[in-house]
Formats: sequence, C-alpha cells, structure tokens
Amino acid sequence: MKKISFVIPVYRNEGSLILTYESILNEIKVSLISYDYEFWFVNDGSDDGSLSELKQIREKDNKVKILDLSRNFGQVQAITAGLHKTNGDIVISLSADLQDPVEIIPKMISEFEIGNDIVICNREKREDSFKAKIFAFLYYQLMKTSKFKIPEGGFDLFLLSRKACNELLKINESNRYLHADIFWLGFAVKMIPTIRKKRTIGKSQYSFWKRLNSLLIGYFNTSYLPIRLMSVIGFAFAFFGFAYSISIFYAYLFHNTPFKGWAPIMIVTLIIGGLIMLMLGVIGEYVWRIYDESKKRPYYIVKDIFDKPHEEI
Repeated sequence: MKKISFVIPVYRNEGSLILTYESILNEIKVSLISYDYEFWFVNDGSDDGSLSELKQIREKDNKVKILDLSRNFGQVQAITAGLHKTNGDIVISLSADLQDPVEIIPKMISEFEIGNDIVICNREKREDSFKAKIFAFLYYQLMKTSKFKIPEGGFDLFLLSRKACNELLKINESNRYLHADIFWLGFAVKMIPTIRKKRTIGKSQYSFWKRLNSLLIGYFNTSYLPIRLMSVIGFAFAFFGFAYSISIFYAYLFHNTPFKGWAPIMIVTLIIGGLIMLMLGVIGEYVWRIYDESKKRPYYIVKDIFDKPHEEI
C-alpha cells in the first residue's frame, strides 16, 4: 500500500484547520481508499489558537502529526520542515486556508501514477481581492524574466514523488524560492490549472512587506537580469561618455567651450550618480544574500514535535 504524506504549513489559521483536515480526509475515504496516509501540520509560530486546534485533530487521528516551530520562520521554511519529516511514497503540500481545491488531489495522484514525479496545480484564475490580484499579476510578470518558467499565477498545491522530494531536500540554502527549486530538479512536471478560491475564514497574513520580501527573494534567486542589465547600461554610458569626451576635447582645441555648460554637467552628474546608486543597491541585494548564506544558521528550529503513537497532548 502506497503512502501519501500531506504537508500543511500553518500560521494564524485558527478556525480553518479542522475543515482543511476533514476536506482532505473525505477525499481519501472516497477516492483514495487504497492508499495509506499521514498529515504533517507545521505550526509556524502562530500566536492564535492554531496549535490547540491541531491538537484537537490529533486526539482523533494519530496519523496527524504536528511540528511546532520556535517562531515564525516563513512559509517556505515551514514546508521544508514538514518535507524533512515525511516518509510517504507521495508528498503533497497545500495551504491551510481552504483556498486550494482539495477535490483535485485524486487527479494529482493519477498523474503521479502514470509517471509524473512532480504535479503542480497552477492558479489559472483567482477569487482574491483586487489588490491581491494586482500584486500577483505584477509579481509573475516580473518572474517571467527569471531563468525558470514559473507558471503565471503561481501555485501552493503541489505533489512530489519520494525521489523528487529527496532531491529537493538536498538543496541547503538560506534564501530559497521553493517554486524555482522544484523546477530546477528537472523531473517530469505535470501542470493542472485550478482556480484559487476566495478566503472565507480569517485573513491573509501576507502583508505588503512580506509580499515584497518574497518578490525580492524569488527574483534575485532566479534571475541574473539585474546584473546583466547593469553591465549593458554601464557599457552604454561608458561608450557615450568616451564619445562625448572626444567632442569636448575637440571643442577645447578650437576654444569653443563657453562657461554656460553648468546645466548639462549637472544633468549628466545626476543621471550617472542615480544609476550608480541603483546599481550599488542591486549589487547589495546579491552581497547580502552571500553574507546571509555564509552564516550557516539553521533554516528553522523545532520547538516541539507531536508524532508518537500514544503521547499525551
């Protein structure tokens, strides 16, 4: 009997966890009765009643296991922590906010059974707020320039074979972009278009700054375009600067350099100065990532783990 491991990151999802669990369990009982299963809920430093709700679920089902992280590390870190604990033949990660269509899980399993090591449910449409749709559109338009073709709309619900999961866990980096890491593996990928459902319980914990940080991590981890663009701009300005210096020297030889050249000098100075600051900022983003990587800190810290068959919770 093959085993399915479900990995579900949790951050301030009180009220939706039991419903998420029951929705998945219903799919297992109806369409996946020939498979064994386990749940790994990863509490990512929630400060609400999420952990208590998870313990209630575990009291009823010992196949539900809980990782409680010491603080909020982030969604990717929480997913990675859960992946490290799984032992199933099939690993499925999904969010705990009921926005992922769990009814598509049997189809994902079918795609795995015909030879796809990775199955991704990419968001074809969204029932999110207008602000979330705008940010998502801009985010994935920018990500089109990365070296990996991340599906437009992104994804949270994905399946990995045991082999693909083991290879993914070999990646040991501090600033990871999980979506790109999955494509980097090179295994066969099957895309299933889905609709991201409207959130009915709670609210998104992705603030503007978290979204911006996610964008920067994803973009700078997968694209060399900023560095290459700086090189092209630098070369262009150096070329035009050299050409302009020849014309100035020529004008100097014929005593044709009036004092009233202050304005163009200031314009050139401001433009070049701005470009230099911009380029230094981009280089700084890469240098900061090198520095963060060099510290070799753990990717996450587990505070408690609830996975024993007869433990008291």
